[in-house]
Amino acid sequence: MIESEKPTHAAAVPTIWQGLLAELTAKPRDVSALTQVTIGGAACPPSLMEAFDRLGMRVCHAWGMTETSPLGTIARPPASAVGTDAEWGYRLTQGRFPAGVEARLTGPGGERLPWDGESAGELEVRGPWIAGAYYNGHGAEPLRPADKFSEDGWLKTGDVGTISPDGFLTLTDRAKDVIKSGGEWISSVDLENALMAHPAVAEAAVVAVPDEKWGERPLATVVLKEGATADFVSLRAFLAEEGGVAKWQLPERWTIIEAVPKTSVGKFDKKVLRKQYAAGDLDVTRL
Repeated sequence: MIESEKPTHAAAVPTIWQGLLAELTAKPRDVSALTQVTIGGAACPPSLMEAFDRLGMRVCHAWGMTETSPLGTIARPPASAVGTDAEWGYRLTQGRFPAGVEARLTGPGGERLPWDGESAGELEVRGPWIAGAYYNGHGAEPLRPADKFSEDGWLKTGDVGTISPDGFLTLTDRAKDVIKSGGEWISSVDLENALMAHPAVAEAAVVAVPDEKWGERPLATVVLKEGATADFVSLRAFLAEEGGVAKWQLPERWTIIEAVPKTSVGKFDKKVLRKQYAAGDLDVTRL
């Protein structure tokens, strides 16, 4: 369709673009008309962004939810950064909030966190096109469940991240997917992005699993590219050496799976992986 209809812009979640990249790698096509690609729904692995740049498709990160109708942020680097070394860093963020979207970060104890690019908390937003309640059927009162809305009307997004002093959002995880190991947080998204930069890895999902010493530790589930091979020791070494992952964050538990479970909109469905691990359905190797 891209070849015949020549669209100039398209948007989808990373899973869709991973599939398109695999298709273009196996069967090159003329997709030169498509110059802008918007990726939202989940963080885009830097390796995927770089691959599309090489194809002449500029990837633009965005973030949003059904409840934000859907735009929440878009990653347009400031003019002062365009053409400089700083531009790539801005593109890797989820972007800035458009006029009309207010944002704040809330810590685990309900405290408000600063926009310093370092303090990570749950993102809360509000605005004229952002949901303030859930409709519960004809004639019923709107629902404002405490886990979805704050007492003062902000939408709790369930996303954890930081906001820079100049207003750029960087998401590090979903609140329910953060790995709390020995009192420290490990970002599953960072581990996944680092793993998906490996030439043998098609997809990777990292989830928290119980650990007798640390409370939780990361389990790395890996989908290898067709015909590719890789052992867990080399993958772990790649995370440390090429991905820059700290030693204490490196997963000890690994498994190869045929495909990462996904929701109806193509996002990783990590609750399925956690259930499979709990049920003993995954063939896990512990290093």
